[in-house]
Amino acid sequence: MTGSREIELVVAADAAAAAQLAAERLAAAARAGGHIVLTGGSTPRRAYELAAELQPDWSRAEVWWSDERCVPPDDERSNYGMAQAALLDRLAVQPAAVHRMRGELGREDGAAQYDRELGGLARFDLLLLGLGPDGHVASLYPDQPTLDETERRAIGAEAHLQPFVDRITLTLPVLRAARGVLFLVAGADKAGAAKRAFAGEPSRATPGSLVRAVEGTTTALLDTAAAAQL
Repeated sequence: MTGSREIELVVAADAAAAAQLAAERLAAAARAGGHIVLTGGSTPRRAYELAAELQPDWSRAEVWWSDERCVPPDDERSNYGMAQAALLDRLAVQPAAVHRMRGELGREDGAAQYDRELGGLARFDLLLLGLGPDGHVASLYPDQPTLDETERRAIGAEAHLQPFVDRITLTLPVLRAARGVLFLVAGADKAGAAKRAFAGEPSRATPGSLVRAVEGTTTALLDTAAAAQL
């Protein structure tokens, strides 16, 4: 089940404006409290910095990650490390809990540990995702067996793009279960993927097209460059 195909498309003037809109939604989610999923990559960094300014008290929220590279948390390639520097270290009051994916354990042990840490949590309140130029989302890559996983909530994945290190990722059923799915996509190199993910039919060739909230809202925030083919 892929959920509703309905998606709200919001096009901002540029990457800075898209980051501002994403930051406002992150700040609102932190104020409301609940479970917030962060993502890695270069695009959300500014959104995290702005969210810390807009809402410096995250004590009502618990923070999770959509995926992680199998590196230590202080490695420059770590998604957690980026979010720590851009968001967590800038907060006046830390989240109630920070649920880091332990990439240093390796993809299988790290994924099993994260699955256990999820415990009885049924759904996230806000799930922030990016979109790769190839259409991948989290660390779910095109036409890979990881797209077929329905039992486990976190699994190991091989890298298919730079940097070529193993990954840990949430699975499609967990992503689809979120109350709010928020894509943040910027840059001309994402335009083709955005067209396939947000205007095309669901396809394993574009994993982003498979992520829609089953019982919630799905929004794509894009800058004009990423939205050029929509």
